[in-house]
Amino acid sequence: MAAPKLAVVGSINLDLVVRAERLPRAGETVSGARFVRVAGGKGANQAVAAARLGADVAMVGCVGRDEFADPALAELREAGVEERWLVKDAPTGIALITVDAEGETTIVVVSGANAELRPEDVTLGDADAVLCQQEIPAETVAWAAELAPRFFLNAAPARVGAPEAELTVVNRLELAALGHARGGLVALTLGAEGAVLLEDGKEVARATPPEVEAVDGTAAGDAFTACLVVSLLEGRSRDEALRRACAAGAVAASRFGAQTSLPTAEEVEVLL
Repeated sequence: MAAPKLAVVGSINLDLVVRAERLPRAGETVSGARFVRVAGGKGANQAVAAARLGADVAMVGCVGRDEFADPALAELREAGVEERWLVKDAPTGIALITVDAEGETTIVVVSGANAELRPEDVTLGDADAVLCQQEIPAETVAWAAELAPRFFLNAAPARVGAPEAELTVVNRLELAALGHARGGLVALTLGAEGAVLLEDGKEVARATPPEVEAVDGTAAGDAFTACLVVSLLEGRSRDEALRRACAAGAVAASRFGAQTSLPTAEEVEVLL
């Protein structure tokens, strides 16, 4: 079976990550932490994940003309993702991430060049499908949806008015924020409880992740989304696709970092 061709239209960030024993409360200083820089951004995370899972992936996004651009792009290049990103006169996007000993995170995103990705920048080539997130301008997501032969959306971060998609991936907060009934399939992620697939508001599949020791949940949702999309594009059943997606998310949660944590197809099969 030929690898599905997927264009990811989304964000490219450099993650500035602090690991601490616990997350600080408002106004509190927590010491004894460790710091690392890793490639991230929901778009780039999902592009790298899809490539490692066997898809033929192109990445459409933006970086700046600064020292953060090359490290932000390193894992995309290593994974063999086709380079369709642009360089803009704005700083490369960053995410400030704090991770505690249990793998819980807080994340603040500075959009930078991601906010400069315009509809006219989007080129899909011969992609079979498009995957978007919402860390880029709403009009660019809407235009990608118009162009796409098949359109998949991870509606994160939450934003009202997201375009309809063949599959929309959300957590509970994001589902509430959509503000209207969704067409197509909706994958509702439930953290350690797994995920459900909904069609017209009715459950059509459910899966729970294999048990792992949680280390860092930063990219678990991105691994889940990419694996679910790739599995469906490969023609797998909904039940199998959801099981694989939950396993991919579990692998990512068991490792530190964003793109450094993303599994291959073989690693997903081993965990299953």
